[in-house]
Amino acid sequence: MDHAQHPRQHDAELSTQMALKPYLLLTKPGIIFGNLVTVIGGYFLAAGGRFDPLLFFAAVIGTSLVVASGCVFNNVIDRDIDRHMARTKSRAMVTGQVSIPVALVLGCILGALGFGLLAWQTTPLATGFAAFGFAIYVGAYSLYLKRNSVYGTLIGSLSGASPPVIGYCAVSGQFDLGALLLLIIFSIWQMPHSYAIAIFRFNDYASASIPVLPVKCGIGVAKRHIVIYTALFVVASVMLSVAGYTGWIYAIVATAVGLYWLWITLRGYRAKDDQAWARKVFGFSIMVVTALSVMMSVDSRLPMAESIVSLALG
Repeated sequence: MDHAQHPRQHDAELSTQMALKPYLLLTKPGIIFGNLVTVIGGYFLAAGGRFDPLLFFAAVIGTSLVVASGCVFNNVIDRDIDRHMARTKSRAMVTGQVSIPVALVLGCILGALGFGLLAWQTTPLATGFAAFGFAIYVGAYSLYLKRNSVYGTLIGSLSGASPPVIGYCAVSGQFDLGALLLLIIFSIWQMPHSYAIAIFRFNDYASASIPVLPVKCGIGVAKRHIVIYTALFVVASVMLSVAGYTGWIYAIVATAVGLYWLWITLRGYRAKDDQAWARKVFGFSIMVVTALSVMMSVDSRLPMAESIVSLALG
């Protein structure tokens, strides 16, 4: 009798998973995971070796829920342009697997839980930065800039740079030089990362009439911007060590991966296959941001940085 029930139980579980999958995909798990890595990096950078499990998990889970909420709202907003792109035409909001009211309710619930957890267990500043990133992504970027301005990527980068700042401010409770450097570093990182996507997804963006830089100004212009932003990123990432927030091990790793990323971007000028080159730029950008987040976690020198700032301020 038990053996007869197992197949039915398995089928029921499989059916439940299939039913929940469209809702899960609305939250864009890949984006959530990417932001998870950076918020952890920001937390441990500020913690300086200290660890508060409750604060840590509140910052990580709260930020992830806010990001998930923003992604759901983005899916609702982008449903008309998503149908024109091969990569997104099968999304649940395009196919009608999930209705608009249900998606909006899901987005609101995730947002309420995320902001509530951050407000309850972290700091007002961390919660405020979560709201800032959410407003940029859903309001400024998704509702207007993505469709109407070549500067959408630049402004939207502030949203992508918010999670490490949230993690940092959850611990520190203040927006200091360390938080500012994180915002700058991760905003700059977003640019070559995003432009690379726009190059190897050029046809998608063009068919959806999205004015990203490669479509609006040409791939050649986008290549120059990728190189410039990558070079700026190398300089900005090392500033954490110059300011005393991280040690020399972080500086070595940041410089090494940054320069190698720059070398990959420079090869774009001689690339015969722009899409293949752009995929390499994109792929290594993930490794870069992961390496930086890990190294700022294990090589934090925050007490030293605070002493340097105190001396500088007299």
